Amino acid sequence: MTRVSMLEPPAAGSAARFAPGFGQRVLLTVDTEEEFDWSGPFRRDGHGLAHVAALPRFQACCESIGAHPVYLVDWPIATDPRAVEIIGDALRRGTAEVGVQLHPWVNPPFEELVTDRNSYAGNLPPALEAAKFMALRDRIEQAFGSAPLIYRAGRYGLGHHTAGLLARAGIRIDTSVRALFDYRAQGGPDYSHHPLAPYWVDAEKRLLELPVTSTYCGPLRRFGPWLHRAQVHLPTFFGGFSRFGLLERIALTPEGVTAQEALRGLEVVLDEGLPVVVLSFHSPSLAPGHTPYARTEAEVERLYGWFAAIYAELAARGVRSATVAEVIAASGG
Repeated sequence: MTRVSMLEPPAAGSAARFAPGFGQRVLLTVDTEEEFDWSGPFRRDGHGLAHVAALPRFQACCESIGAHPVYLVDWPIATDPRAVEIIGDALRRGTAEVGVQLHPWVNPPFEELVTDRNSYAGNLPPALEAAKFMALRDRIEQAFGSAPLIYRAGRYGLGHHTAGLLARAGIRIDTSVRALFDYRAQGGPDYSHHPLAPYWVDAEKRLLELPVTSTYCGPLRRFGPWLHRAQVHLPTFFGGFSRFGLLERIALTPEGVTAQEALRGLEVVLDEGLPVVVLSFHSPSLAPGHTPYARTEAEVERLYGWFAAIYAELAARGVRSATVAEVIAASGG
């Protein structure tokens, strides 16, 4: 693979083209992970997996609405027998897929200090990032019986050396880029200039990037990147754009985004011809009390209502679920 940093926007001409019969598709990605205190410091211990018991209901819901979830599992999930059995059953029935998600603070080998900066795997020394990733990748293959082909860095934490690591490990799709978002204030990457449409990371077309879907909506949407950068300095003034419907940044996730908001964002990206819509959320939100987005049973039920509304609209517009293999085949990679 040509040496390339995934932290930089792609080169001109790297946009992926899909086979004519592929149409527009949707990929539902689940950051399948341990429960931890989102407001506290990162810790190697003290996490839970109680929400794993909620996975069968979610999987049944997906099958009823035509969703094909991709469970991006991290170390605590990949080493939990209950989670492996539940997800493995869906894999054996062909109703779900599994991929890799690296949370370095709970993933061996444990050589680094646990800090905010080190919570982004791409900030680690390349050898340590590789050691953690390969330990997890191999564990997933052992647990589920097949090699994973898709990756998301926990906290979207890509690094300068991640592309080469993924290519060497046989990963064909990365979905770590959260277009329109900037995490530099937390020690993470800046994706505010990355495109939303899928693109090839390398000239050899060995690694395809499927950015997590977010978009700007409203009359000022074409000024979105500039206005969001400016609001760092004038947050009160620019916050009025959202309140008055002039400019919204909408991420296609049920976490912190209403179904009505998501439907507005979905309309924009489908009308613009986005070939693959990538939905995302965190698995602990499937049970109350584990994330800020699902504190109560009522909020969990709203999450299910979100998926029902989004997939009803997708069906109405003829947008079908895609598998990882279908995306790879249709992209010509």
